[in-house]
Amino acid sequence: MHKPSPITRRVSRQIMVGSVPVGGDAPISVQSMTNTETCDVDATVAQIVAIQDAGADIVRVSVPSMDAAEAFRAIRARVDVPLVADIHFDHKIALKVAEYGVDCLRINPGNIGSDKKVRAVIDCARDKGIPIRIGVNAGSLGKELQRKYGEPTAEALVESALHHVDILDRFNYPDFKVSVKASEVFMAVAAYRLLAKQIDQPLHLGITEAGGLRGGTVKSAVGLGMLLMDGIGDTIRVSLAADPVEEVKVGFEILKSLKLRANGINFIACPSCSRQNFDVIATMNTLEQRLEDIRTPMDVAVIGCIVNGPGEAREADVGLTGASPSNLIYVDGKPDHKVSNLDFVDHLEQVIRQRAASLETQRAADEAQLIARSK
Repeated sequence: MHKPSPITRRVSRQIMVGSVPVGGDAPISVQSMTNTETCDVDATVAQIVAIQDAGADIVRVSVPSMDAAEAFRAIRARVDVPLVADIHFDHKIALKVAEYGVDCLRINPGNIGSDKKVRAVIDCARDKGIPIRIGVNAGSLGKELQRKYGEPTAEALVESALHHVDILDRFNYPDFKVSVKASEVFMAVAAYRLLAKQIDQPLHLGITEAGGLRGGTVKSAVGLGMLLMDGIGDTIRVSLAADPVEEVKVGFEILKSLKLRANGINFIACPSCSRQNFDVIATMNTLEQRLEDIRTPMDVAVIGCIVNGPGEAREADVGLTGASPSNLIYVDGKPDHKVSNLDFVDHLEQVIRQRAASLETQRAADEAQLIARSK
């Protein structure tokens, strides 16, 4: 049961990262980055596939050397998800991966070198239709800005970003997106809010170096949530010192919570108490593991008793309300049938999968009808 998000998104230009639109009226895309040694092609490909299977739209790969650029060529040939090459200092690496089919270049024009080198990268990107991401980070501000501000600030991040924007503008290159990341939530949020008022390019959101799985998830949810609530943000990456697959999962959960992007099951579950008629926590752990493969947007409510169970189940595609001696299963917001509260998880999984298949069939029929009407 899905309701539209009340958030009005900031108007931005649209660029294409491979086949994925970023900005404009495109859905907010979710990214992650590999943490393997890029020259280990097999390991990097395996991780990219896992990230893509988790639902990521775009994957970034660090390319710090010419050897890594050659590895990127082999990686590109084995995966079909849009790839961003993360490059610093050596413009020749950017030119090389452009030959090998990169979908976006993450650079800072200011650290590539002379105007001649910057022009070479931009001309190559223009010829091949490759967008650029300007990535400003509080941990690597230029020395002049460090002297001017004394420490990283939101204003320093924005000034750095606008300096790089001016370079691309000077070379008449409009196909780029911008990020102004910091590990401190208030600084990052303030920087993005300032920048959003000054340019119309797509914004890549992130709280950089957010921390481990738990702390980084909370910090990212708070920071990105504040910006997304403002309508700011066209693509996101949750930065965690954890498996990149977890970054993708957390990213989609943030978007799902704001009704900005649906991907897979949105679980509504009670924290459980002594009124529960089944083990809610164990049930949720099992369902989340078993149903990770479902990409159909749907709401599933798992509530342990009849206090809040019926109300939540009525708003869900599939709902389970604990009762004695039998639990009650709702489908499409209506009571459907009872099931024993002793052995029901396999049955509930089957009901959820059947409902997901039904929703997919309906979605395909609706799309076909729209196409037919447009002809």
